[in-house]
Amino acid sequence: MRYSFLSLLRGAATGHAGWPQAWRSPSLRERYDAVIVGGGGHGLATAYYLAKEHGMSNIAVLEKGWLGGGNTGRNTAVSRSNYFYPESTRFYERALRLYEGLGRELNFNIMLSQHGQIGLACSRHEMETFRRWVNAIQLNGVDSELLSREEIAERVPLLNMSASARYPVYGGFMQRRAGISRHDAVAWGYARAADSLGVDLIQHCEVTGFDISDGRVKGLETTRGRVQTDKVALAVAGHSSVLAAKAGLRLPIVSQTLQAMVSEPVKPCLDHLVICPSVHCYLSQSDRGELIIGGGTDLYPSYSQRGSLRGTEAVLNAVVALYPRLSRLRQLRQWGGIVDIAPDASPIVGKTPITGLYLSTGWGTGGYKAIPAGGETLAFTMAEDRPHELIEPFGLDRFAQGRLIDEGAAAGVAH
Repeated sequence: MRYSFLSLLRGAATGHAGWPQAWRSPSLRERYDAVIVGGGGHGLATAYYLAKEHGMSNIAVLEKGWLGGGNTGRNTAVSRSNYFYPESTRFYERALRLYEGLGRELNFNIMLSQHGQIGLACSRHEMETFRRWVNAIQLNGVDSELLSREEIAERVPLLNMSASARYPVYGGFMQRRAGISRHDAVAWGYARAADSLGVDLIQHCEVTGFDISDGRVKGLETTRGRVQTDKVALAVAGHSSVLAAKAGLRLPIVSQTLQAMVSEPVKPCLDHLVICPSVHCYLSQSDRGELIIGGGTDLYPSYSQRGSLRGTEAVLNAVVALYPRLSRLRQLRQWGGIVDIAPDASPIVGKTPITGLYLSTGWGTGGYKAIPAGGETLAFTMAEDRPHELIEPFGLDRFAQGRLIDEGAAAGVAH
């Protein structure tokens, strides 16, 4: 179909007038069978799978802001499953498999592009660690392969491969199925699908307290009034410890800012997502030509959504050292997300000591890639009141039992 210049101009002038709503704007009911607090990817996915797979329709998602406006809209949208430990690999491989069919599942284009992820080894020691890592990934049944220095130079011509490079490249490894997608499309797709199954999506509704009696959830207090329910899931990312404290639950997590930024758009020049763990700098290129740049978390607890200047300088210094030809690009915008990090850098998902209260937290820097499987497994846990087998290792009780899954140490980075 062709559009004339005048028709396009007319459409721009009228905005979205006449467009149908993608989901309803219902009023808050007095009672629900289940309530999910947090309208990001994990909360929306949990509500969708509760309705689709478990036949529950009297469900509400409560979001104090707007849907997808938290960490779901503040990340670099990476999906991968190349983790070290079997527990992590099984979970994230399920998430990646779900992502691969999510566009068809939701009838919504999430713009998944599986360019592949390349990790760079900047020392002989790091290359030996990568060999062990690749072996572990392959033993877990997931695609992963070692790359030589020459193979990386061919795939990533932007890299500084000179003998005098600040970060010399000795080789690396790759997961070909890893990729990026459109974060708001994932949130909108789940929101529209959940709404079509009868889920109430309530925006600008903040939870202010819990009604708990005899160790059991009875309801919630919100800025729109009280809600009765027997099942509540907290999927609020970096604010998990704050909200859990209102229920009398202390969580072993720290909230820190993870920032990212994009450059001005340029012609296609980077075919893969490339990460350098030694400086925790990663780079990919969007469909609009922007270079998406990510780094490590700020080194102190924070609820800021911008990140520190020191963190920005550190990651940009690494980018310029690794890719000298990008040094003259201008930064277009920068943002931060509040990530919740557990002591072993693995998620905390499932039941709590309070009957009817469930958690989806501790995702750290891996929350986005976990969305489909996180929602699917938490929905099962809520419906059956027993942990799904994929998240059983990630229960809150592992800290009392010493069953840590230290992916932070396995990955060779701080988180």
